[in-house]
Amino acid sequence: MARYRGPKNRIARKFGTNIFGKQRNPLLHKPNPPGMHGAKRKKKSDFGIQLEEKQKLRAVYGMLTQKQLIRAYNHVICKTGNTAHMFLEHLEARLDNIVYRLRFAATIFAAQQLVSHGHILVNGKKVDRRSFQVKPGMKISIKQASQSMKAVQASVQNTSVELPEYLTLSDQCTGQMQAPPAYDLIVLPLPINVPLVCEFIAHTA
Repeated sequence: MARYRGPKNRIARKFGTNIFGKQRNPLLHKPNPPGMHGAKRKKKSDFGIQLEEKQKLRAVYGMLTQKQLIRAYNHVICKTGNTAHMFLEHLEARLDNIVYRLRFAATIFAAQQLVSHGHILVNGKKVDRRSFQVKPGMKISIKQASQSMKAVQASVQNTSVELPEYLTLSDQCTGQMQAPPAYDLIVLPLPINVPLVCEFIAHTA
């Protein structure tokens, strides 16, 4: 499965916020966006605005690929309801994101690695597919043999990160989804116009 290996700090600086939750980002406090003419950028077109919103969304969920976004969009487009809301709720319920939200990993990228390397159990069974959709009632836990990993220990002990309302922890290494991640309960590190992202995907897919 594709994994982003590009410059994460530059992306965070571009959007002006600690989008990946990294403890240290030396580029974040520079006054201008990256690039030679970062301070003199022209007004964006409608297409440019939609593209930027899409880039923000894919960054929040661990630099998802265009193909992954289209797959998630196609999954909800045929359902009845608000497409933008269902689209974000679908992304929020990804296993790698839930692992991150449960504080099992310090960043979304660390969560992706935990899942793909087989350290995560869903209802007691190993699941190594990052896009796996977590449903209400499912228990997510870290394998017993993996709980002593230094990165895992440091993350689960960091209680300064707030747990979403739809998740609960029975102990440091076991959590459960109590309810679907409703749109109004999803807290993102920066504002994203999700309907614009849906429009972009609909016109470019």
